[in-house]
Amino acid sequence: MKIFNLLLALIFFSFAVVQLNDTPGDVLFWFLIYSLTGLVCAFAAFNKYNMWIIFLGTGAALYRLFRDLPEFLLWINNGAPSIVEEMKATSAYIETAREFFGLILCITVLIYHYIRYTRIRDKKLAAESHHEI
Repeated sequence: MKIFNLLLALIFFSFAVVQLNDTPGDVLFWFLIYSLTGLVCAFAAFNKYNMWIIFLGTGAALYRLFRDLPEFLLWINNGAPSIVEEMKATSAYIETAREFFGLILCITVLIYHYIRYTRIRDKKLAAESHHEI
């Protein structure tokens, strides 16, 4: 699990660095959300969790996901044209579709770590209550 989480951290930190060449209005949100997800993965590699950070990241990503949903649906309604053929987005909804999938990745990883943390916590609590008896 340690290697998997460190690999995920490296991937999300790489995503964050790539965002630094984005437009000024967008760069802060994307750098922070990818960095936050990377940090959660890096700390999870050592079984260290902060639920508030996980909640903050999940909430921010969900907010942005629902905010961008209409434009994502426009991409689908236009036949879901390829979002990987060329790096420069030829229309706004292609960029939004890419961002939408990035948010889904972040949310998936953050929810995974929330579930993993609660299982670890529950096992620890069960072991502590068993020792008290």
